[in-house]
Amino acid sequence: MNIEVKRSVNTVDYDKAILFLEDRVNNIIENSDNELIWVLTHPKIYTAGTSYKDSEILDKSIKIVKTNRGGKITYHGPGQLVCYFVINLNKRSKDIRKFIKLIENTIIETLKEYKIDSFNDRKNIGIWVKHRNKSKKIAAIGVKVRRWIAYHGFSININVDVKNYEKIIPCGIKNKTIGNLYDIKKQNYNKLKEKIIKNLIKNLKN
Repeated sequence: MNIEVKRSVNTVDYDKAILFLEDRVNNIIENSDNELIWVLTHPKIYTAGTSYKDSEILDKSIKIVKTNRGGKITYHGPGQLVCYFVINLNKRSKDIRKFIKLIENTIIETLKEYKIDSFNDRKNIGIWVKHRNKSKKIAAIGVKVRRWIAYHGFSININVDVKNYEKIIPCGIKNKTIGNLYDIKKQNYNKLKEKIIKNLIKNLKN
């Protein structure tokens, strides 16, 4: 299993990242490149998946970038870890639900290493934690599949400015709040990206 792992230290422009993913998908279809896992951070940006609605934009002054991933509107920015992937499901089980479950389990397992209990929600995709008697969304997942190549990825809020989510209905989910790992447990998360990479590769091998 040849998976290239990229780690970007500086912030990466969203459009450039998506073009890179699209190129990698095409190359994998042509059997001319390896699968990919890429961890990075984006500058402040709002992105809208294929099922978003205009009513989910609460502040009409913000710029929304439309993308071809699944899901609705979300926010990316400093303090958030983004993990992109391009994974060939032709080599594995051609089962989208199973693949989403693999992603969810990767995040849940990784957060357990930080003594944080988290869970998935069938109705509201993503990873959640219970904090002060409230369910808070800690990770968002958005995946697109083309010719059984799964790409795009997920984001985990480490210490993001959650006020930016007040301008949208994040992921189309009302009456729920967005959380930060640092608010739940103040500890060092510098190794989070390496733990995510390790667990994702392990789960892809199983």
